[in-house]
Amino acid sequence: MVVEVEISSLSTADSPRTSGADPEHVEALAAVQAPLPPIIVHRSTMRIIDGLHRLRAAELRGHSKIAVRFFDGDEADAFVLAVESNITHGLPLTTADRKRAAGRIIASHPQWSDRMIASVTGIAPGTVAEIRGRTPGGPVAEVSRIGQDGRVRPVNGAEGRRRASELIAANPGLSLRQVARAASISPETVRDVRNRMLRGEDPLPQPRRKQANGERSVVPRSNFGPVAVPDRTSVQDRAAVVERLKADPALRFSDTGRTLLRLLTIHTTSMEELDKLIEKVPPHCGGIVSHLASECAGTWAEFALRVQRKVAETA
Repeated sequence: MVVEVEISSLSTADSPRTSGADPEHVEALAAVQAPLPPIIVHRSTMRIIDGLHRLRAAELRGHSKIAVRFFDGDEADAFVLAVESNITHGLPLTTADRKRAAGRIIASHPQWSDRMIASVTGIAPGTVAEIRGRTPGGPVAEVSRIGQDGRVRPVNGAEGRRRASELIAANPGLSLRQVARAASISPETVRDVRNRMLRGEDPLPQPRRKQANGERSVVPRSNFGPVAVPDRTSVQDRAAVVERLKADPALRFSDTGRTLLRLLTIHTTSMEELDKLIEKVPPHCGGIVSHLASECAGTWAEFALRVQRKVAETA
């Protein structure tokens, strides 16, 4: 609801814009003939959340009232809304203001992930992480954080994996999502933990080996000959390996080679894309899809073993 409010009753304190209103922008708004959008005001404090320049423009025009929409959240959330509003339209906040705002939001919302705060303040997640590291109490204590997608994820994935392995061992019949909720990790991480346990491996992935120059060894470095099996890689690394294989004439110029490349390309799908697919699986098809996926996984596992055996025999 939009209401008319006396300008004299409003406060401009606690704005994320530390330099105040920009005179040129105020004059430009005052010259606009069409009505300006309502400003947003924190009801309990009457502080302006969004619309300082529109307020100054109204004063410049000689108005005593201005159109207002009220926000009824607490002061910490009002500040977050003020920052978010001032990076999406109008005169954007300076980089310095955004960094100061990020530090304040880290203090008021420590459970938010770096990406979540970055999306509000308009700075890079890495910059938020640096600010969190310098903020007293910033990097401590949280077991999990809320991501930009609203999901809760652990700060330390190792503890979540350990908890998941204990739950799976105690009750193998639990679904991936049941374990994920109890351990505060993603269902896909639970799947990885369960598969590692089935193979007799540690639920925690081992750090990838480093080369002598300190770089991580994530892809084979040979010229199309037999190579050692690489460590488990990220989606980006797998995609890089597939791209390298596509340059091999032995695969590119044969029907079976091209078929293999197409199948491998499919499995460079990111976990985010797979999560979207999982969400769209109709409940009445879930059992069939899960069974088929398990069968495909088993087929690929057998394929991998047979390829490794062939490499060992021919090396």
